[in-house]
Amino acid sequence: MKVLFVIIVLLIAHFQYRLWEPKNGSLAQLQNREQDLEELKAQVEEKKQRNEALYAEVEDLRKGQEALEERARDELGMIRADETFFQVLE
Repeated sequence: MKVLFVIIVLLIAHFQYRLWEPKNGSLAQLQNREQDLEELKAQVEEKKQRNEALYAEVEDLRKGQEALEERARDELGMIRADETFFQVLE
């Protein structure tokens, strides 16, 4: 009976050591991994939102001439042939 008690105590000590050991599957390491996972989830969510905005912009450019014209005006400063360009200096 004493041998069984000693074996049980040694097993409990071994499992406690493994639970609190910083190198191998400890609770602290588990918390660090959970924190890393949360950060990765946040990054994925940001990238999903960015991708959705880009897909919407691409779809808008494919379907509408107005969006293409607006982009050409804003980014390239283009004007139509029948328009007059006025530059206001302040």
